[in-house]
Amino acid sequence: MNLVVDIGNTLVKYAVYDKNRLVVGHSCECNFFLSMVKEIFEVYPKIEHALIASVKNLENKEYEVLSLFCKVHLLSHNSNIPFVNKYATPESLGIDRIALVTAAFYNYPKTNVLVIDAGTCVTYDFINEKKEYFGGAISPGMMMRYKAMNNLTAKLPLLSPESTDGFIGDSTESCMHIGVINGLVQELEGVINQYRERFKFLTVILTGGDAHFFAKRLKNSIFANSKFLLEGLNYLLEYNKS
Repeated sequence: MNLVVDIGNTLVKYAVYDKNRLVVGHSCECNFFLSMVKEIFEVYPKIEHALIASVKNLENKEYEVLSLFCKVHLLSHNSNIPFVNKYATPESLGIDRIALVTAAFYNYPKTNVLVIDAGTCVTYDFINEKKEYFGGAISPGMMMRYKAMNNLTAKLPLLSPESTDGFIGDSTESCMHIGVINGLVQELEGVINQYRERFKFLTVILTGGDAHFFAKRLKNSIFANSKFLLEGLNYLLEYNKS
């Protein structure tokens, strides 16, 4: 059995796989990482391999504690990958994006795939039918846009996302909601259409923490998969087993 761990800026997402079958997946705050590890191995003592992917510097104690229970692979730019990486600066490529492209490679072989991860940032990653990865784009995520308007202005409040009707706001708050949500919807639709114009046969995957919020608002045909990154991490773990 495998354990894959995705350490983000505020949350740790983790999943247990029996080969490629998801057994369980949860998340917790970063402060509870060590206690989470102990609980996981109490319930699933047959885990033999683990992979850690972290967007920030990992403390040695986190790696060391997990290493007490099983073999651990720390995902990095030196890890083996199953696709051809044509990114101009591979050393700066986020490991979360590597995992997403890996999931696309295995789930949709010989297919043009655009993976959109709607989280803290919105990332766009494209892999073609020849298993070549070229890159994509990065833009501010939904909450980042709300926080930017509050932090960088004198009077705009900090709001939480709310559904909006129409595209013309009649109050400051409704204008802000429409600006963020409608703006992101238009961005997502526009980017998808750009790719579809160039690549006739295109599969679009929407994932990330805000995927559920935008999936029902998009007119383009997409596949929503909240576990796509964890799937990619498990594929990478299998690919890097010694």
